[in-house]
Amino acid sequence: MLPDPLHPAVVHLPMALAVLLPVAAVVGLWATRRGSRVAYAWGVPLALAVVLTGSAWVALQTGEGEEERVEAVVSEAAIHDHEQAAERFLVLAGVVTLIGAAGLLGGTLGSAARILTTAGAVAVLAAGVDVGSKGGDLVYVHGAASAYASDASTAALGSSERDEHGERDGR
Repeated sequence: MLPDPLHPAVVHLPMALAVLLPVAAVVGLWATRRGSRVAYAWGVPLALAVVLTGSAWVALQTGEGEEERVEAVVSEAAIHDHEQAAERFLVLAGVVTLIGAAGLLGGTLGSAARILTTAGAVAVLAAGVDVGSKGGDLVYVHGAASAYASDASTAALGSSERDEHGERDGR
């Protein structure tokens, strides 16, 4: 069974990968410089970049799917800022992945691609922090989670408050 809403459940994977990618890229860069086979040493950061890009796309799609519901409680401007940051994150991750693929090549071109990918991985992390911060603001500052509060739980909360004040139970 899939969680509802799905977006908060899927966004954690690209964020975790954004943290791991710079570390893996530095290790891969170091290993290739120490003489390891490029395919082995660079395969891990490249695979992480591919999964990061794919999971960022899924996160963006699920966010767009839930946008209308959240707009009922959060300003469109705040949602737009988060969405723009997510789109930048996805594009940057995709570009880093493409450059990272060139890192499988040998020679100067492959070496330059690995260095650019490592620097780009740090930029992806910064973009991930930005999109995550804006998403956190939607939930914790703007109350986006309240869009998913059921009417029954709201009614139960309201009735328990009335009971506490003695209005419903005849005290």
